Amino acid sequence: MRQSRYSSLRWAVALAAIAIAAYGPAAAQAGTGGASSFTAAPTAASTSAGAELAFSTWRNGGASWYGPGLYGNSTACGQTLRPSTLGVAHKTLPCGTIVKFRHRGHVLVTQVIDRGPYIAGRSWDLTAAASEALDFESVGVGRVQYAVATTFARPAK
Repeated sequence: MRQSRYSSLRWAVALAAIAIAAYGPAAAQAGTGGASSFTAAPTAASTSAGAELAFSTWRNGGASWYGPGLYGNSTACGQTLRPSTLGVAHKTLPCGTIVKFRHRGHVLVTQVIDRGPYIAGRSWDLTAAASEALDFESVGVGRVQYAVATTFARPAK
């Protein structure tokens, strides 16, 4: 069962990367909870359509994950939270901001879709799907590495 969930997650990640590349920053601001996984260098990543994301340097931050008990509620960015929603909550970054996370050798690029966490020592709240993609679920609360997207450029035609 776990293998099929990862397979579905990989397809969702690939489709989200194509959507972000095709519609640019406006679609990212709309915030569908889409995410994409990249294995590029820590300061840049390319989507399958050739658009490039540049990221800040890696930083460390406290994180937790949330979801159960909140499914069906709206996020601060206007989405409905579901078990399959990929995204993160941050107190100050604008909705749609793209962030890359690294934990236990897993890398996930996703968007800010909510506000929080409001507990001292934590910078990020991961949705259940994001925590699963990073192998963070069993940890519950811990440290992650993150880099915030600084630019989003479409390739020249």
